[in-house]
Amino acid sequence: MKKNCCRFCGNPIETSMVDLGLSPIANEYIEKENLDAGQYYYPLNVLVCEKCHLVQVAEYRSPENIFVDYKYFSSFSTSWLKHCKEYVDMIVQRLNLDENKKVFEIACNDGYLLQYFTPYHIPVLGIEPAANVADAAIKKGIEVETQFWGKETAVKISEKHGEADLIIGNNVLAHVPDINGFVEGLRLALKDSGTITMEFPHLLRLMQLNQFDTIYQEHFSYLSLLTVEKIFAEHELKIYDVEELTTHGGSLRIYAAHKDNGEFEKSQRVSEVLAQEVQFGLREMQTYTAFAERVKQIKRESCKLLIEIKEKGGSIAAFGAAAKGNTFLNYCGIGKEYIDFVADSSVEKQGLFLPGTRIPIVSPDEITKRKPDYIILLAWNLKNELAELLAYTREWGCKLITFIPGVEIF
Repeated sequence: MKKNCCRFCGNPIETSMVDLGLSPIANEYIEKENLDAGQYYYPLNVLVCEKCHLVQVAEYRSPENIFVDYKYFSSFSTSWLKHCKEYVDMIVQRLNLDENKKVFEIACNDGYLLQYFTPYHIPVLGIEPAANVADAAIKKGIEVETQFWGKETAVKISEKHGEADLIIGNNVLAHVPDINGFVEGLRLALKDSGTITMEFPHLLRLMQLNQFDTIYQEHFSYLSLLTVEKIFAEHELKIYDVEELTTHGGSLRIYAAHKDNGEFEKSQRVSEVLAQEVQFGLREMQTYTAFAERVKQIKRESCKLLIEIKEKGGSIAAFGAAAKGNTFLNYCGIGKEYIDFVADSSVEKQGLFLPGTRIPIVSPDEITKRKPDYIILLAWNLKNELAELLAYTREWGCKLITFIPGVEIF
């Protein structure tokens, strides 16, 4: 992204959708020995292009410095694993995949999804830039190329492994600064008869449900179907179907193919989602600029609640050291003066500290030992799963709190 220019169409952009101030890299967790060291903060000002309506943040730190040693392991969410298994079972049947077909997954993480192709004996290849999570996938018997995806990588992988019948990308399209190079790579690596499926958080839901905490430096773009369709069309790809998902607070799964592939006709669902976006106003700039006031209101209400709890002597913990939680806490100025600790099931995060706030990350066992009066669910998208997991805290009268889409105590 050139300074003040759209990363897709190159149009000069000046309009801000929401300015979240300065924030550290959301997944840059702090080791204990580095607690006294400094940490870089970057502007988190979300801009919207008046021409193509791509919502985006500027690139202040290279992806190599964000994703090479990554602390997010997908396999720690049981609901996400269930979602992925259901997807594999569905897509195998829908596309008639068998041992003679080939599947690529971009940003395969720890093999959370590709492992479900094993019973079908379908050849798979993962592409994952973070060596530490790629190693976890390799240990599951999955072949992985440790690289960033783009045009050059697509050519190399196609020459080495052949073209793919199916290319999968879950929660990666929004993470790439060079979105044109990424999508062109999809085109280059896809068989003439192949399909691409991409899942990404839906900008419409982000705005409807005030999900500003999903904005952070790893998410370079915030995507509507209106804009994604333009991007894919620019690279001779067509979106022929779409599904609305509940994951990550509301996501889309698109199905795409080569523009001249006559096998796939555009479904009615594509037209329906596009109509929803137009009706909400995603072609109107005033829709975007109105978002900031709702974000400010949530900040005021959240801080007011926590102040009231602390002044009454209540103790507060949090659950889920999620990147979205770090955006929320840093923007609202909520730190150790409110939250004693954050529990997380990922052993990779335990013993570390949240970026910016320096709140310690501990094992969930600490909840039973310290018995907090309130627990904030920072990963609100897993609200039902976490509420069930933490049901035992009702024994001492603990209450749960979420702040998105609005303040709720339950």
